[in-house]
Amino acid sequence: MTGITLTTKKNLLLFSGRAHPELAAEIAGGLGIEPTPTKLSDFANGEIYVRFLESVRGCDAFVLQSHTAPINHWIMEQLIMVDALKRASAKRITVVTPFFGYARQDKKNRGREPISARLMADMFATAGADRLMAVDLHTAQIQGFFDGPVDHLFALPILAEYIEHKLDVSQVTVVAPDAGRVRVSERWTDRLGCPLAIIHKRRDPDVAHRVTMSEVVGQVEGRTCIVVDDMIDTGSTIIKASEALFAQGASKVIVTATHGVLSGSAVDGLKNSRISEVIVTNTLPIADDKRFDKLTVLSIAPLVARAINEVFSDGSVTSLFDGNT
Repeated sequence: MTGITLTTKKNLLLFSGRAHPELAAEIAGGLGIEPTPTKLSDFANGEIYVRFLESVRGCDAFVLQSHTAPINHWIMEQLIMVDALKRASAKRITVVTPFFGYARQDKKNRGREPISARLMADMFATAGADRLMAVDLHTAQIQGFFDGPVDHLFALPILAEYIEHKLDVSQVTVVAPDAGRVRVSERWTDRLGCPLAIIHKRRDPDVAHRVTMSEVVGQVEGRTCIVVDDMIDTGSTIIKASEALFAQGASKVIVTATHGVLSGSAVDGLKNSRISEVIVTNTLPIADDKRFDKLTVLSIAPLVARAINEVFSDGSVTSLFDGNT
């Protein structure tokens, strides 16, 4: 005998940072496991310490972290967790980011600007990640920033199913709040079988989140408008979009977005607007003081758990979306 033959079994381990433990627990429940015990703490000067409390050698590791505020702290924690797994001989490391930080900075709009989304992908690769998984990236091109497999998940089935049960879709118009959301909105119209409208907007290049003009292209008069976006940050874009739709005769405006960032005065603005309902998923934690009567939060955990299971079992993530990506 000139060698040793081992019959090995694959071992899935889920690791969670501290940013959104409720989502991690829900995803782990969907997988029928518990998050791997991990010691995470901060030194007095803010540096982060990580140590896994059981062996990770040879495992298929999934490192979950939602990039919520304080966003830079949680991104750094996830990077350190990936580095620790690499140095502890994990076989494959998949970074799971329900909300991928810095995704809006995916290109240079003007000179002397960074492409921060590319920098994020490079940092995770350098730390030791073999694969990325994210939900509704700001633009699909970000998948090409990472030199390895990227599983791009879509919240559309979850959000659209809620709309289908709630509304008569024959009276619905799907609305893209800007040109960048047209492709995603077209997927909604394919799913619901309803018309599409587009809001053409102009931004102030010197002031973030300021929209100077909005024009509606499409038939919205007397219809229920579903505004589809990837995130709600300050809410200014969505609120101005709803005002433009009501000005064109829309009977009702409902907003759907995957990521409820809800920064600054977003909650007050949305509460005081004419928007009937704001529907988001729990890719980011939403504190009690940011919840309001119009807000509906749907769980993304079942989708993420199924995607993790497909990756672990060498199945098809695309099958989760009826073969469409």
